[in-house]
Amino acid sequence: MKELSEGRILIVDDTAANVDILVAALRDDYKLSVALSGESALQSIERNRPDLVLLDILMPGIDGFEVCRRLRASPPTRELPIMFLSSLEEAQDKARGFELGGNDYVTKPFELLEVKARVRSLLKAKAYSDAVKEKIASELRIAREIQLGILPADLAATVAGTGLEIATFLEPAREIGGDLYEVVRTDDGRLVVVIGDVSGKGIPAALFMAVTVTLVRTLAMRYREPDEIVFHVSEALARQNPQDMFVTLFCAVFQPGQERVACASAGHPSLVLVKPGAPPRLPVAPTGGVAGFMPGLKLTRRAIDVKPGDTVILYTDGVTEAMDAEDRLFGEERLVAQLAAQPGGSAAEAVAGVVGAVRRFVGEREAADDIAIVAIRRST
Repeated sequence: MKELSEGRILIVDDTAANVDILVAALRDDYKLSVALSGESALQSIERNRPDLVLLDILMPGIDGFEVCRRLRASPPTRELPIMFLSSLEEAQDKARGFELGGNDYVTKPFELLEVKARVRSLLKAKAYSDAVKEKIASELRIAREIQLGILPADLAATVAGTGLEIATFLEPAREIGGDLYEVVRTDDGRLVVVIGDVSGKGIPAALFMAVTVTLVRTLAMRYREPDEIVFHVSEALARQNPQDMFVTLFCAVFQPGQERVACASAGHPSLVLVKPGAPPRLPVAPTGGVAGFMPGLKLTRRAIDVKPGDTVILYTDGVTEAMDAEDRLFGEERLVAQLAAQPGGSAAEAVAGVVGAVRRFVGEREAADDIAIVAIRRST
């Protein structure tokens, strides 16, 4: 946990005498900086965020209430401790300070002993909070490494000799997420490709994702057809699902030496089939309910022709539901247009093109959902 003596305090007051008193009282214990107006305080915080702000209210220009409001409206300073030091003694002024997000309120003329005690209390609380957050962040980083380690690693070896090339992409919206993919080469030479999207976010979705991947990996070896694989994964999940979570799944089975590919969808978006000289299309409408929610999932098996030069793109709705600054969705039309713009490329180029298009569309907006993409191109 950070030493309190390392804490930096920003003193904001337009009266030099008040600043001098506070600096004299605190300079031996903490690192200090000073701002003589609300405007300069905001600029100082943007340049170098302190651990605590001692904030006067009555200042020309931007007053302390407005400084506090702006700090609470900005994600980087939303939890920055703020203690008001003000001559305003009315209960309504104190109430307003706390409603705007102040952590403490001391009226002038203040007792330095009381101010020092409250400063120490706020800095101790922040140091403890920062230590807890760092511990959680460290554990989530480890959980992310474990989660990504669950996914198939050596895809080139998996598809060797099949006449197929494959590329993948997965990016959780948070440290960990619920999107998944799996690629399994069976003993009889089939290539089973599955992509999925677990309901919810964060740790619960990540755990459900890990269980789903494990089931897919096991049951893909036992059952031949995509609807059978998805059905039995769903049954296994539904047997022990106290939180009523679910996962959408799309399964495609490539048979050795055949151009016919069998598919099944449990509430998941259709794959995109990209053929040279033809517009990309979405040939497999979602069928059946979602997997894992309840037993007895009904599924329909579909088949498509994937010839040499064709590429199949599987994706989660984090692609089509990605939003820009104006809340517009990326959508299927943009996805199809992006794939149409680069026909005949490799699987890796198809994935990179979609990822780049989504990122350009979203811009600086924070991702709201996980993204997973799998591209399979038949070369022979």
